[in-house]
Amino acid sequence: MKYMLMLCRDEQAWDKLSQTERQQIYAETLALSEELASRGQYLGGFPLHPSSSATSVRVRDGKRLVTDGPFAETREQLGGYMLIDVKDLDEAIVIAARIPLARTSTVEVRPVRDGQPT
Repeated sequence: MKYMLMLCRDEQAWDKLSQTERQQIYAETLALSEELASRGQYLGGFPLHPSSSATSVRVRDGKRLVTDGPFAETREQLGGYMLIDVKDLDEAIVIAARIPLARTSTVEVRPVRDGQPT
């Protein structure tokens, strides 16, 4: 089953980390991705630019509204994602807990729906 692991981080806390700390987190995340890829479980993933670079698009009554910034005003913002293919939610949770950002941020685990919407 496919799961999206969404990495939601506190951007202000991330900005306070030293370059060395950020590089360590990146290296650990890369190592985890490579390990999962070697088992055929890693389907892809990337870090995202800060939420300040986001653009939100809405269409209401046939009119497009484009605004700068993320849709949700929250402390934690989507900072990246990993797409994995594992046997069940329990295995996805184990992997999510191994993501270095889980130590300081939140990893939301959500199954990917295949096929038609319900």
